[in-house]
Amino acid sequence: MVLLVVDTQTLITNSKLYEFELFESRVKALIKQARNNGIEVIYVRHDDGDGSELTKGTDGFEIYDEFRPADGELIFDKNVNSPFKETGILEYLRKKGEDTIIVVGLQTDYCIDATVKCGFEHGFKMIVPANTNSTFDNDFMSAEMTYKYYNDFMWNKRYAECISFEKTLELINKQIPVERRNKNGFSVR
Repeated sequence: MVLLVVDTQTLITNSKLYEFELFESRVKALIKQARNNGIEVIYVRHDDGDGSELTKGTDGFEIYDEFRPADGELIFDKNVNSPFKETGILEYLRKKGEDTIIVVGLQTDYCIDATVKCGFEHGFKMIVPANTNSTFDNDFMSAEMTYKYYNDFMWNKRYAECISFEKTLELINKQIPVERRNKNGFSVR
């Protein structure tokens, strides 16, 4: 199991997001809990390319301070919605034998949607904790409608398990720390 933190970059991680304060507090708590339980936290950043405010070298490109990676935590950069396309993350996760991804981040209707669906297609069990992804209003739906559409209707029991925040914490707490597993993933005394 890994915690994948997608596109929580300074430019787009702000109070205009749906349920921002709840989103921020829950993502922070999951990052902390994952670290405390030896679950790897992996970050993904989106690069829109030259001339964009969301590109390498701009302030907006960096990970939001409240979610900042710890020393040694991996960051994969992408330039399409899916983090699995030509970033190296798919190969990394397969080499480690990971089969479950808890996905959090931005934006529900763009990169989180692609992450959930592509992760599912690559054979991962995708877990989406409540109120740990968010988005902005768009021309077709409010941010709230978008959030509910994807989390309650589109993903759940199709591409992912959309579960409560509390149940996610329980899953994380049940994990055997990496240093206490053998090569087959079983507990070592």
